[in-house]
Amino acid sequence: MRKSAPKPRAKTKRAPLPTMDLEIRELNEDGLGVAGYQNKEVLVAGVLPGEKVVAGIQHEGQRRIVGRLLKVVEKSPQRTPSPCRMARSCQGCSLISMKYRGQLDFKEQKVRDSLARYRQLNQAKLQPIWAAKHPLGYRTNAKLVIERDRKQIKIGLYRRGSHEAVDISDCPLHHPLINQIVAVVKSEIEKLGIYVYNPRTRRGLLRYLLVKVSPAMNKAMVTFVTAEKEYRQLTHLAKWLKKKVPEVISVHQNINASEGNVVMGRETLRLIGPPDLIDQVGDIRLRIAPTSFFQVNNEQAARIYELVRRWAGLSKDESAVDLYCGIGGIALNLAKDAGRVIGIEVVEDAVRNARENARMNELGNCTFQAGDAAELVHDLAAELPPGSVAVVNPPRSGCEEEVLSALAELAPRTLIYVSCNPETLARDLDILQRLGYVTEEVQPVDMFPQTPHVESVARLVPRS
Repeated sequence: MRKSAPKPRAKTKRAPLPTMDLEIRELNEDGLGVAGYQNKEVLVAGVLPGEKVVAGIQHEGQRRIVGRLLKVVEKSPQRTPSPCRMARSCQGCSLISMKYRGQLDFKEQKVRDSLARYRQLNQAKLQPIWAAKHPLGYRTNAKLVIERDRKQIKIGLYRRGSHEAVDISDCPLHHPLINQIVAVVKSEIEKLGIYVYNPRTRRGLLRYLLVKVSPAMNKAMVTFVTAEKEYRQLTHLAKWLKKKVPEVISVHQNINASEGNVVMGRETLRLIGPPDLIDQVGDIRLRIAPTSFFQVNNEQAARIYELVRRWAGLSKDESAVDLYCGIGGIALNLAKDAGRVIGIEVVEDAVRNARENARMNELGNCTFQAGDAAELVHDLAAELPPGSVAVVNPPRSGCEEEVLSALAELAPRTLIYVSCNPETLARDLDILQRLGYVTEEVQPVDMFPQTPHVESVARLVPRS
């Protein structure tokens, strides 16, 4: 194992970008400004509707130009000073220069536009969006790339549309503990001379830094993603990190030897500390593994859990199923009222956590199964009585139609759909309408302030 990176080649000076004078018409669904230039559509990050700006041409295709903001000539009334000094370089938070009320209006309209594409959803009542109490410092987990640029170590995100890392060691969206860990890791990589992975040469060790934080406990779990298995240097780094940041309770190593852009590999090894992080959301305690997915905004997640519980309105003689249940956050909240709750999840580590969470919260009426959603829902048709409650919380791609059909066959009295993508939500609600379920209301939730993303919760009932 090499201990230090090879000497970098001299960095050539970049030529200035050709410039465009633009007037921004609108924001697209990704929060990028849209303008026109020489009969082509132009996309620019960090701008607002109505603004006149000067932008450089980063990439020009046959029909579209990607621009980089250089100067705002005429500002929008919605513009506010950005809390991030790296906003123009990073471009990860495309709404961070917009006043918060404007962000909320943009997201609510995004959900409204998605529903409006389907005539059958016109009767659904769209509720006013729930604002976040803390629009900054809310992110409790981070996946950050590690890169060496000349002599400097960068830990951050890839610049939009590129493989160039932007250092964001003081990100205003991150929980302060994440920023503290990033600063220490960066310093220790330099001191220990650990070889950082280079995707061009496919040589090196460190690839990514993953941090999960429990705000309730003020503790953190760290995972280093490496190109190969390595014990000595990583254990030394883990011990130094824990010494300098005592809130770090455990450190893991994940091995990812692939050449693609997938962050995590299949094998995870524990270097120091317990295997999981303990967190609390609302009045439910949760055990989270390094590979388990969990929401990035605990405060808003707790509000969603309580909304789902209230809409479900379960009693002790009723049952519920929670599809794509993850580590069990929603299922465990439902189990406090129901006679029986079954959670279904394909990720086995998450199912292990969910089962441990049920024991930790003394909810013996909540069980979890690992496997394919469509197959397991079909099997549940014989177990769950008609008139149960079904909750579905799929990834951004939404549900396969086979899964939606299987859910409709369960004949739940209430079906609750939690979504992080308004487009796939509307598509799936339209399919469920054809399967006999009417969408009565949709509640948008700002889970991701400063970004264009929005969470939504929909309540459906059988068509009478």
